Amino acid sequence: MTSFSKLLSRMTPILCILPLGLAGCKASGKEEPAAASQPPFMSAAASAPPQTPDDALPPEKTGGFDGKRAFTHVAKQVSFGPHPSGSPAITRVQEYLLAELKSYGCFVESDVFSADTPIGRLPMKNILVKITGEKPGIILLGTHYDTLLMDNFVGADDAGSSTAVMLESARLLCSQKGKYAVWIAFFDGEEAMKQWSATDSRYGSRQMAARLSTSGDLKKIKAFLLADIVGGRNPRFQRETSSTPALVDLIWNTAAKLGYSAIFVNESAGAQDDHDSFLKRGVPSVDVIGDFTGNGYWHTPQDSLDKISAKTLAITGHVFLESIKQLQAK
Repeated sequence: MTSFSKLLSRMTPILCILPLGLAGCKASGKEEPAAASQPPFMSAAASAPPQTPDDALPPEKTGGFDGKRAFTHVAKQVSFGPHPSGSPAITRVQEYLLAELKSYGCFVESDVFSADTPIGRLPMKNILVKITGEKPGIILLGTHYDTLLMDNFVGADDAGSSTAVMLESARLLCSQKGKYAVWIAFFDGEEAMKQWSATDSRYGSRQMAARLSTSGDLKKIKAFLLADIVGGRNPRFQRETSSTPALVDLIWNTAAKLGYSAIFVNESAGAQDDHDSFLKRGVPSVDVIGDFTGNGYWHTPQDSLDKISAKTLAITGHVFLESIKQLQAK
């Protein structure tokens, strides 16, 4: 996830004075770590210590969501090394996502487009899973899968974790047919190429929102549920202040009923993320995002596989699946 301003509920003043070459401002009261000088893309995979996801909750306790399977998806993304938009490595990630989704029997569409960025025009690809419903209406899920443009940044949590949650969710949902259609979006280009701004960030979600507006599908979306930075070993999800309040309440109430109120806490924080692209077009949206300012590794090369918990992935997936059931019942 790239530089985006985050306003803490205690109203800490936002300070975002960044030197040239920094990817931008994403957090209140904290400066984003500077990216090392580098060529545009690094193709070498970063090594990570072997991990055993022995902390995962069993699928029978998480609505069928398999945290260990999700963990393996994070590990696979990490194995490709840094994969910022337009890099050779992100092509391999795209191939992996498409192969997995098709193996689940999902109907998948790809939107290949080019984006003008501060480092030049880059090829990008959005991937969209479409699961049909019985009645008009769409429940949209989303994640980004690109990594920050930084030396040795493999993005295990940002955004390998949310991408893994969406892959495992697709495995479970693609064989089902509910009241409403469920679409799952994998966005390219969430991260800024240089510094977070309205034009240098969220390339993929802006592209998809515009495309769905043109096709007429945007007005059919009943809810957009976004995940980002959802796999850490000490998870803490705050209510995102720009999100649609009714959707925030639905997810946090669902989490409480499932016994996760210590993780989905009743505190508020603001964030800029891919949900903005849909909020601006009138789509009810919610961003479930971890408290990255306190995890100690956000936007650093330390965002590696050892930071990921299969249990956290399972909890996040469980809450998303149950929230979808609540939306399907409305």
